[in-house]
Amino acid sequence: MAPPSSARAPGLSPWRFIASFGVVAMLADVVYEGARSVTGPLLASLGATGLVVGLVTGIGEAAALVLRLVSGPLADRTRRFWAWVIAGYAVTVISVPLLGLATTLWVAAALVIVERVGKAIRSPAKDTLLSHATSSTGRGRGFAVHEVLDQVGALAGPLLVAAVLGASGGDYRPALLALAVPGALALTLVAWLRVRVPHPTDYETGADEPDELSGPAVEPGSPARPTPLPGGFWGYAVFAALTTSGFATFGVLSFHLVTSGALTVAMVSVLYAAVMAVDAVAALATGWAYDRFGPAVLLGLPAVAAVVPALGFSGTTGVAVAGTLMWGVALGIQESTLRATVADLVPVARRATAYGLFGAVVGAAAAAGGALTGGLYDRSVPLLVVVTCVVQLAAAAVLVALLRSRRLGRDRLRALSG
Repeated sequence: MAPPSSARAPGLSPWRFIASFGVVAMLADVVYEGARSVTGPLLASLGATGLVVGLVTGIGEAAALVLRLVSGPLADRTRRFWAWVIAGYAVTVISVPLLGLATTLWVAAALVIVERVGKAIRSPAKDTLLSHATSSTGRGRGFAVHEVLDQVGALAGPLLVAAVLGASGGDYRPALLALAVPGALALTLVAWLRVRVPHPTDYETGADEPDELSGPAVEPGSPARPTPLPGGFWGYAVFAALTTSGFATFGVLSFHLVTSGALTVAMVSVLYAAVMAVDAVAALATGWAYDRFGPAVLLGLPAVAAVVPALGFSGTTGVAVAGTLMWGVALGIQESTLRATVADLVPVARRATAYGLFGAVVGAAAAAGGALTGGLYDRSVPLLVVVTCVVQLAAAAVLVALLRSRRLGRDRLRALSG
């Protein structure tokens, strides 16, 4: 019989595990964000039209969303979280360098889609493993540190590709093949983590005793019980979908900045780098605040998201830049604290399922939000601002209702136990 999880000591401290996992994500981001920065021009060089580029990237994003609905429940059912994580990273870091060797459009298009499939395979299991370690460090702080390291890779990847493209006279092959190096390092490090910490559930606070948040302990390798996801999770998913659907995309913001003459294309790239830095700072700040004050901190997300279009679509350059930087604040909250809360709402045995569903819901809402803001921008910027404010107010109302019901639930439990 396997010893109880409290009797086993993980091979790394929680913070070292989170930091190491963050470095894996950083290296993987160098690979796939580097490739995504040139996906459109690469496909065009092989004869793709704008329609084809849109179809290929759209199918890729759809696959990344829909397949999470499968990979999440399967990860919970098999309890082989490391296998799903390693397989997902392997698909990504192998497909990207192969993209540099593609000489026909259909092969390149298939590899672009396959890279997105790799993300769908690993994401629910990865977030589940991370949630175990963050139970000891604080959910908000742990996910925030991971997001900061992730963003370092998101910055470095496009810069690396740009540097190699410049040195090679615009040849995509060496630029994409160079990404094999960080890819190999990512796979090596995640394999090392698998050996050092084979059972990240050992980090879980109180994992041996069932409770309302974490549920019963589950030994790695044992099948998960098909318990339903709690109502709080579904309510939280509604809040996340609402606030995300009323969130402008950087594509629409950058379109406005360039077409209005506020910034050149080169300066938009510089601004995007600044946005990524703001993203990282916001993730850290809200992550620490979440651990100290709880999910009420998330009320800041719809508030910031409502301000973004009012400033970002201004005709004044300084105001538009400020609005775009505020977009980075909202993104930092979305990418860290919004995900961290899921682990506090769902039993251990169903977390991968929950992360798969949550990722699909948020991703679909983001796609809808991009279409909504883009369409409203073409019609009327004031109308866009008004609609965004209404959507974010609705999201805030849902979150307030959830916070109140949770508080009432605790009071009821306290009364019953008293």
